[in-house]
Amino acid sequence: MRQDKLLQGEFIFLRPLHPNDLDAYYTMFFNEDVRRLTGTKQAFTYPQIEQYIATKWQESDAILLLICLQDTEEVIGDIAIQDIDTTNRHANLRIAISKTEHQSKGYGSEAMRLMLDYGFGILNLHRIELNVFDYNKQATRAYEKVGFIVEGIQREALFYNHTYHDSITMSILAREYRKKYQK
Repeated sequence: MRQDKLLQGEFIFLRPLHPNDLDAYYTMFFNEDVRRLTGTKQAFTYPQIEQYIATKWQESDAILLLICLQDTEEVIGDIAIQDIDTTNRHANLRIAISKTEHQSKGYGSEAMRLMLDYGFGILNLHRIELNVFDYNKQATRAYEKVGFIVEGIQREALFYNHTYHDSITMSILAREYRKKYQK
């Protein structure tokens, strides 16, 4: 049993990224569906991913964790609170579930609730935002279910696969999170 389960849910747990996760993390960046859903265009080299893992924990404005299944400890994605602004107490959240067989099972929602609880309860953030592209309707519904509210639309903000797409900005405030989950 792993000793590095930082945040634990019923079906998943979140843990730090380790150097021995390099192969799995590198592979995640080449999943065509994940790249499309996240709007990732850049092709990463193995050394770039290695450097990213090596330096990520030196950053004070981001927390990156891997999403793992409780029963098998398999890595199924990652989640990050990033661009943490301690003065204004806000940050950005991003998530990726790397394989389609792990999507639509509630793992992402559970990971988001764990990370929001950490962000509002431990980091004392006031506001957490995210962006989702207009073609990712499944994620938009999941974010709304967790408690995120649409704030606005950046029209044609992403050019991907020969087409412009809107970027939807969503956020949740600490009081909204507490009202929904702290009963």
